[in-house]
Amino acid sequence: MSEALAGVPAPPPPKPPRDAAAVIVFRRIGGKVEVFWLEREQRLSFAGGFFAFPGGKVDAADAQVPVEGASGAQAQLIVTAARELFEETGLLVAHGAAGSQDERDASRKRQLDGGSFATLLQEQGMSLRADDFVPAGRWVTPPYLQHRFDARFFLVEAPAGQQASVWPGELAAGEWIDPRAALERWETGSALLHPPNLHALRVMAQFSTVAQAAAALTSPPWCDDFIARHLEFQRGVHVVPLVTPTLPPATHTNSYVLGTGELLIVDPGSPDEGECQKLVQVVRELAAAGATPRAIVATHHHGDHVGGLEFVAKALGLPVWAHARTADRLSVPTARLLADGEVLSLAGDFPMKWRVLHTPGHAAGHVCLIDERSRAGIVGDMVSTVSTIVIDPPEGDMAVYLSQLKRLRELPLGALYPAHGPVLAHGVAKLEEYQVHRAWREAKVLEAVRSFGVPVGLEAIVPKAYDDVAAFVWPIAERNTVAILAKLEAEQRVISTEGRFRAA
Repeated sequence: MSEALAGVPAPPPPKPPRDAAAVIVFRRIGGKVEVFWLEREQRLSFAGGFFAFPGGKVDAADAQVPVEGASGAQAQLIVTAARELFEETGLLVAHGAAGSQDERDASRKRQLDGGSFATLLQEQGMSLRADDFVPAGRWVTPPYLQHRFDARFFLVEAPAGQQASVWPGELAAGEWIDPRAALERWETGSALLHPPNLHALRVMAQFSTVAQAAAALTSPPWCDDFIARHLEFQRGVHVVPLVTPTLPPATHTNSYVLGTGELLIVDPGSPDEGECQKLVQVVRELAAAGATPRAIVATHHHGDHVGGLEFVAKALGLPVWAHARTADRLSVPTARLLADGEVLSLAGDFPMKWRVLHTPGHAAGHVCLIDERSRAGIVGDMVSTVSTIVIDPPEGDMAVYLSQLKRLRELPLGALYPAHGPVLAHGVAKLEEYQVHRAWREAKVLEAVRSFGVPVGLEAIVPKAYDDVAAFVWPIAERNTVAILAKLEAEQRVISTEGRFRAA
């Protein structure tokens, strides 16, 4: 993304959250407990590649199923929890659920093929009871995400004699796992977790009784109105989305707080002091828990990345670090100039080393930070998960940007943390997608130029090269088109004369 451009309409307001239910399902093994977690397919638009517990949105038909001991909305949520648990794992928590595993699998297949859960229960003489679904907290998706849910969690013990399994579809895998082992995977960055699931695993790792667990699950730390303030998808990487004047459809720029002892703050982008206070609050809460903030890093100089730099630096008393080509555009002094290849070491109970990569193309001083342990990347505006990055000449250079994108693609990367949009659990796949998309768009621009047969201007090329997007996007597309044409001209595939272009 980039800074907002005149004439581009404002993005729509955040969507209201949809009611949903999730199930923390567990079994007892030798005095300990295991939970069944799922890995979501990376192609999913919400939490793709993340690990989670079974669950999904409320269906209107869920209101048709009676629940002993509950009524109204609470009963409907329990039905959603039972139905989603059955569809995603094959575990059927219902009284009277007899029969063989093969029979349950057959019922599950009918359910997934569009069958009625109410009919399934009725035909087999089964019923749902509220006592089997212990309330275990409520979580609301933050407004910066496109897909939002108001999810009620339930703690459920797996029925004896039933086998849990994941079938191909929206889920990539599933397994029973010791919560402590799951947390170890979160620490290393090999299993990304949203706050509700991270909190649940921490509670279940200390399990003693259902009552104790339920009480802890319903009292999570660092939450306001059921929305988490701390988004730590892997150990030592906190995400703090701030509203900024950026290009739609993005509405936020992600600030990051890196480290478990010493902390780096990345891209305090909002010019609004109220937004910046959200970032300051998170840093101060971490400091109160024993962390030590060291500095603020700017990935590049664009306003939607440094709009709050002066305020946050003053509020926290921190120096600013940036590349030399960023430092010369900042309104605050730069205490340390970052160079390609240097390592920023952060002490703590989980030490981290972040390697600096100078990645110009979008901006001359753009840098990424790569964690040497997990291979996670803080990638600024190299990648966006809500739209395409704008390459805006004269500073924006498409050829340079593509070479840096290729450089990132050739690294053994883990999760990617962009400046705009949700984190990518499998970063390499997104980089490959970006490369394919850029090549496809370049081909469309070249074909648009060729199709006219005579020299034409941008006003003719852009609508033809971007006929797959709405017209209000064309002012943004024009800047990318200029960058593509400059690359094609340097490669002697396009010739320009006084702002008009023809194929070479």
